[in-house]
Amino acid sequence: MPKMKTHSGAKKRFSVTGSGKIRRLKAYKSHILTKKTSKRKRNLRRPTIVATNGEVKRIKRLILS
Repeated sequence: MPKMKTHSGAKKRFSVTGSGKIRRLKAYKSHILTKKTSKRKRNLRRPTIVATNGEVKRIKRLILS
């Protein structure tokens, strides 16, 4: 069987931390920023962890193959 290829879109959006968790960047930071508060925009800068176990399993299959 041929090897599975890494999903290019997922590779750009997700990364695996040292402990094996999936890190992602937050949405809603690209445009229409004038009506959003500074606090909200500041919080959108920070990456977050994908919490749902099913999603983690699916993303790992896409990027670690």
